[in-house]
Amino acid sequence: MEPAEEQDAGNHTLLSEFILSGLSSRPELQHLLLFTICFIYSMTLIGNLLICMATAHPTLHTPMYFFLRVLSFLDISTASVVVPKMLVNTLSEDRSISYLGCVTQLYCVVFLASTEWYLLAAMAYDRYVAVCRPLRYPAVMSTRACLSMVLLSCCSGQVVSVVQTAWVFTLSFCGPRRINYFFCDIPPLLLLSCADTSRYERQLISATVLVIFTPFCLILLSYTCIVSSILRISSAESRHKTFSTCSSHLTVVTLYCASGTLIYLQPKSSNSQEAKKVLALIYTTVIPTLNPLIYSLRNKEVKEVLIRGMAVLMKK
Repeated sequence: MEPAEEQDAGNHTLLSEFILSGLSSRPELQHLLLFTICFIYSMTLIGNLLICMATAHPTLHTPMYFFLRVLSFLDISTASVVVPKMLVNTLSEDRSISYLGCVTQLYCVVFLASTEWYLLAAMAYDRYVAVCRPLRYPAVMSTRACLSMVLLSCCSGQVVSVVQTAWVFTLSFCGPRRINYFFCDIPPLLLLSCADTSRYERQLISATVLVIFTPFCLILLSYTCIVSSILRISSAESRHKTFSTCSSHLTVVTLYCASGTLIYLQPKSSNSQEAKKVLALIYTTVIPTLNPLIYSLRNKEVKEVLIRGMAVLMKK
C-alpha cells in the first residue's frame, strides 16, 4: 500500500508518517501512565499465559477450554500490538509512527478484534449445546467442529480487516499528521482526512453491525436458551455451577460490546475523542487483563489445575 499524499498550501507531498498524541499530553501524568500501563500489560501476559498453560492440561481437553486458550492468545496479541508502541511513546519525545507501521497496526487491531467477536459467538454456541443439548454435545462439538469454528472466525476477521484497512488508507490525508489517539485506529484517522468520508462512515456502521451486533445477537439468543434450561434444573448446586460458567463469558461479551459500539458507531465525533481513548484503552488493555481473572477465579477446574501446577513448581 503506497503512502498517501498530504496536502500542504496547495502542494502535494508524500505522507510518510503520523504522530501519535498518546493517552495524555500532560507531562506530570507520564510516569503514572507508564507504571500503570506496564503493570496492566504484565498482568495481561502473565494471566493469559497461565490460562494457556492450564487449559493445555489433559483434564481440560474440552471445547470450552480450547476456545478459552484461543481467546487468551488473541488477548495477548491485541495487547502486544498496541501497548509496546504506547510505552515507547510515553518514554520518548518522538511519537511518530511510519505510514506502513500505521497500516500494519490498524490491520492487526481490526483483525484481532473481529476474530475475537466471532470466537465469542462460537463460545456461546458451545455453552448452548453443552447446557441445552448435552446428549449431542460430543458429536456436535467435535475436535473438527471446534477447529472449523476457530478457522472460520480467523477468516472472517481477515476479510473484515483487509476491507476496513484498505478503505481507510485510500482516503486522502491533509492538514496535521497528529493522530489524537495512542494507536492507529479508524475514528481518529477519519478526522485527518480531507475527503468526504460520509460514505465510509455509513460503511463502517454497517461493518460494526456485522462484526459486533450480529455475534452479540447470536450470543444473547444462546444465553436466552441457556437461562431457560438452567431454570428447569432441579439441583440448586447444578444451577449455580452452570450459571457461574456462563456468566463469566457474558461478562466479557458485555464489556467488549459496550466499548466497541461506543467507539465505532460515531467514528467522526471529535467531541468524544477523549472518551474514545478511555474506551479504546478498555478493549485493548483492560479487557485482555480481565479475561484470565474472570475465567480463572470463577472456574473451579482452572483454579485446581493452576494450584496443582504452582504446588509442583514450589516443590522443585
